[in-house]
Amino acid sequence: MEPTISIGSGWKILEGMTINAYQTQQQVLEEILTQNLHTEYLSQFLNGHSDKEHFKTKVPVVDYEDIKPYMERIANEEPSNIILAETVTALTRSSGTSAGRPKLMPLTDSELDRRTYGRCLISSVINKFVDGLDQGKRMQLLFVRPEIKAPSGLPTRSILTSYLICKNFEKHESSLHTSPIATILCSDSKQSMYCQMLCALLQRNEVVCVGLVFGSTLVQAIRFFEDYWKELCSNIRRGQLSAWISDTGCINS
Repeated sequence: MEPTISIGSGWKILEGMTINAYQTQQQVLEEILTQNLHTEYLSQFLNGHSDKEHFKTKVPVVDYEDIKPYMERIANEEPSNIILAETVTALTRSSGTSAGRPKLMPLTDSELDRRTYGRCLISSVINKFVDGLDQGKRMQLLFVRPEIKAPSGLPTRSILTSYLICKNFEKHESSLHTSPIATILCSDSKQSMYCQMLCALLQRNEVVCVGLVFGSTLVQAIRFFEDYWKELCSNIRRGQLSAWISDTGCINS
């Protein structure tokens, strides 16, 4: 799966997927069934049959509560093949904004590759319709969240954090942003915010867009800037970083 996609090829790929949506969906379903046929979850319904019609009639439509026991078993040291043929490398937590509490979901290496591919595809299509986005850098404030270890030893973290710390982001995306990778990966959110803003201001003539993942984070960023703009300007004027920045990665960046 090649994550580097040109504007023209990205548009063609998207057109091909959507014009032939039914065939694409059937192919993806077939791949999922073939790969996961012998997992504990699917085998109880399919009995070794991987054809799509059998799947439609035998496998019930479920919600998260039906899958939750499997997630909890994986978190508590049972093998991931009870629900996935691929090895689960981490558990991700949803934001919890829809149901009021986070949900656990399995994450595999191939899923991270697909997310990289998807993000590159989206960027290539946006660049087709918004002039100049590929002529500079994005001031996109990104933050990692603390991870915890499940009893199985699997790291449990947000999906965004999982993507930001993987090599795919550093290799294919980080150069597009004004924030050096070390400032994004800084676990101290205050130092991270300050240094990302400082780096963006230093590269202000290259910035072509501003973005954040959540609208609430944008409000926090504006308030932060109101509180620290004088100090940021002083740092730039003197060419010296504030003494309270102690994170080595931020300092070196």
